[in-house]
This record gives sequence, structure tokens and C-alpha cells, in this order.
Amino acid sequence: MYSVLIVDDEPEIRLGLKLKVDWERLGLNITGEAGNGAEAMEWLTQHPVDVVITDMNMPVMNGVSFLEACYEQYPALRLIVITGYEDFHYAKAAIRNQARNYLLKPVTQDELTETLSKIVQELDGLRNERDQQAMMQWRLSQYYKEMKEHFLVHLVKEEVERESLLRERAKWFQLDVWENRQVRFVTAGSIERQPTQQERSPDKMRLPFEMVCREAAENSNGQYHVFRDANYAGLMHFVTAAEDGDLKAFVQSLRHAVTEHLGFEPAIGTGQTVTGLRQWKDGYLSALLAWNLKGNHASNVIQQQTVMEAVLSEETTKVLQRYVTRGDLTAFEQAIHKELSAAFAASQARFVKLIFQLYLMLDTMAFTGGIALESSEQLWLRPEQVWGFDTTAKAQQFLNKLAVKIMGRPEKDALDAEHSMIQAAEQFIQDNYMYDLNLTMLAERFNYNSSYFSEMFKAKAGKTFIQYMTDVRMVKAVQLLEETMLSLWDIAELTGFSNASYFSSKFKKMYGISPSDYRVRLKTPEKFDNQIPKK
Repeated sequence: MYSVLIVDDEPEIRLGLKLKVDWERLGLNITGEAGNGAEAMEWLTQHPVDVVITDMNMPVMNGVSFLEACYEQYPALRLIVITGYEDFHYAKAAIRNQARNYLLKPVTQDELTETLSKIVQELDGLRNERDQQAMMQWRLSQYYKEMKEHFLVHLVKEEVERESLLRERAKWFQLDVWENRQVRFVTAGSIERQPTQQERSPDKMRLPFEMVCREAAENSNGQYHVFRDANYAGLMHFVTAAEDGDLKAFVQSLRHAVTEHLGFEPAIGTGQTVTGLRQWKDGYLSALLAWNLKGNHASNVIQQQTVMEAVLSEETTKVLQRYVTRGDLTAFEQAIHKELSAAFAASQARFVKLIFQLYLMLDTMAFTGGIALESSEQLWLRPEQVWGFDTTAKAQQFLNKLAVKIMGRPEKDALDAEHSMIQAAEQFIQDNYMYDLNLTMLAERFNYNSSYFSEMFKAKAGKTFIQYMTDVRMVKAVQLLEETMLSLWDIAELTGFSNASYFSSKFKKMYGISPSDYRVRLKTPEKFDNQIPKK
């Protein structure tokens, strides 16, 4: 709704103007009235207005002086002049001060409606232009890039459950146009096989390697989206809809850039083609497996087959996850023994892929639970270990060890485990504040009863789950208010609030000022000391 101020020294004229037009239908709201120019100028200092309808022949401060003052102090105002025929000479003053229209009394309903409609169209056009500029500015910001990367990670891990939310986020990050396109994932990283070359270890080369990969994506004109999955430090992932020839050229260019600037040749795996956002999970996993198989002595046999054949079904994966979550080691051992035996009997390729898939499942559960795996347990970093699992018993022993570690720790480590878990929960909130989070979901994720988890979170984090999540969201909202010109609706959506009204209410309660007024104050030297919400 655009705001309107009516200025006329005759109350009945002001009332008549209010009754002539269906203001709400036009998208207008009369927010104030004034009896002369002086009153109007005083009112404007306290209230932002889009449109002013004014008479010219008024006491104290006439229309000419008022228009001149408006033109000087509020050049963006849309001005409509209404006066009698005998005052027609005022038209020159109105035109000189960029009044949008000059209407003679008595003004007809059609005249006023038509004039206001044109002004609303102009204001809509300006608003759309500002919104587009704000959106463009936001898409160039580091914050946008980080949020887009978070969304990609959630998408490939199938953690965006609601279809409507998936569509909204995909549109925000311009990925909706990829819904019906065939895409492939590319995973790149260093497979360390010579421990003596410490200067080229993945840990030491991680940051420069990430920078090279991001630069490669930025130079692709939007053909490649890059992201990093925290589960696999040192690996970088790309998704693209490029044709075979372009993809091959990109991989060669990336390999050359890493070799030239960092001194090692990366292993790069390309996944299978998938279509549809919900299938990106399969494409991502196939690229991760392809990377694991790169450079191994038996990889030629593996690569001749489809990289991502259905070794472990989604249903079986969920059953195994439930066994681990419940701490039922016997059931887990029996289930994976059956799967490993069947895969071993089928082919070496199938056996190796199954081991990797089971490992990736357990590795993700360990990361989520804040459980650190030892170097020897990180199969993704040293994939050559898999070739030593030449029997089902050896593979099962390795996987059982990981499952036991995830299922529980010695009693003496219980307090440390709870502390680590709360830290992991806090990090999860900070990484996922933009999504629909709730206490029950978070408790289930970390395998706790919701009531116990709630009490433990408050005791260790110093505030309730709701307070912690709201504080995180508010800090991010302040960042968007300061760094972008996105609307309150957009900011509310991007920071996980249900709507703009609720966001504004919570913001004012925490900071003592509305989000809109906060933005106004940013333009003056007076600013808030910090972004920490009030307690």
C-alpha cells in the first residue's frame, strides 16, 4: 500500500476527496491530513509519504510555497494539485515543481481515479526496479553465495523435506530452471598416497585448493555451481548441465590449474547423469564414489560399469540407520553381513561400491553426532584401503568398528559426549536457521528424548532451543538489513521466520525498534553498538 497525504484548508473538501475514490482497490492508504502547507511540512518530517494531494489557495503557507518546499526537501514525492479555475495561474508553479497532475475543482471521481492509477503504476515500476537492483546486489554478495551453498548441500543430502520449501529455495537461488535438465556432479580432491610429502597433504593444501575450485566456477558464467560438504574436508563438488565436450574441457582446465598453482594433480570423478532436483542426491553420491575409485589399481574394471548402480536401496539404508541410532549392534551386523555377502558373490565392483556406500552412511552419522573419526577410519581420504578388504569379514570388521563408535562411548566420557553433541546441535542450527527447525526434529537427529534434550540444551547452551534459534536468525536478519535492500518479506523468508509481520514484531521486541526504522538509522551516523539481541 502506498501512503497519501491530503492538504486542504476546507475539511469538507478533504472528506469529499476521501469518499470519491476506492483507495484500497488502488493500493493506496490515506495516512494523514493537513489544513495548510505549514502543517503538511511538519507532518512530513515525522511520516514517510508517497503521494500528496494539495490545494493551492491556502492560509499560512500557500500551495506555491508548499510545492517549492516539497520539491526541495522531498523530490521523490508524487504531487497532485487541485484548485479552482480562478487560480489557474498556479498551474505554472505546479509544473515548475514537478506536480504529476493539475486538476480543476470540482474534481470528478473518474478524473481523480485515473490520475491516482497512473501514479500507482509509476510507483510500482520504481518499486520493481528497486527490488530487481536489490536482488542483483544480493546475488553478488558473499552472504548469498554461502546460503546457496548451504542449500546445495541440503539438496544433495535430501534434507529439504517439504516440496514447497524446496521449490521456493530453488527459485531463490536460480536453480529452478535446472529442474528438468540433465545434470552431473563432479568431485575433485587430493588422494594422499605418499605420507612423506607432508607439504602437499590435504590439510595444508585445503584452502588454496578450495580457492582454485571456486575461481573455476566463477569463471564458468553460471555453468558450474560449486559447494563444499563439511563431511568431506578437502573435497570440492560441482554441479553442471554442460555437454560432454564442455565438461571434459572444464575438468582438464581445473586439473591444469591445480597442478600449475598447487603442485599436485587432483583426482577428479564425474558422476552419472540425473534429472530432477530430488535425484541430485544420487548424482552427488555417484560423483563421490567415482572420485574414490580414481587412481586405484582395479578402478578400470569398476569404471567400465555404471558408477552408481543400485547396490544399497534407500529403504535398506534407513533400516541400517535406525539400527545404529537405537544401538542395536547385533541387528546391524546381521544386516550388513547379508548385504556384503550378496555383493561379494556378485562382483568386485559391486562389493567395493557397497563398502563405500555403507561407509558414507556411517561417516555422515558420525559427523552429525559430533564424533571425530581417526585418520585410519577416514576411508574417503584413503580409499586405497578398500582394496585390502578382500573378504566380507574384513569389510564387516571395519564397518562394525565405526558403528560401535557412533552407538556410544564409555560412561566416563558421557559428559564430554553431551558437550560435543550440544556443540554439534548449535552448529546445526547456525547452518540451518533458514529452514523449519523444531526441537523434536533436532532431538531425533541426535538420538535423544525431546524432553531430556530440551533440558540438556538449555543447561549447556545457556538458553532454550527457541531462544538460541531466534537469536541466530536475528543476527542474520540484521546482516541482511545492513548489507542489502531486500524487502522485509524476503528477509523474513531467508532467515526462517514464518512471515514479515512476525519477524517485525520479534525484531522490535528484541532491539526496541522496527526493522524499517533500523534501516533508516543506518543512513545516519547513529548506529547500534552491536547485533546481539536484548535478553
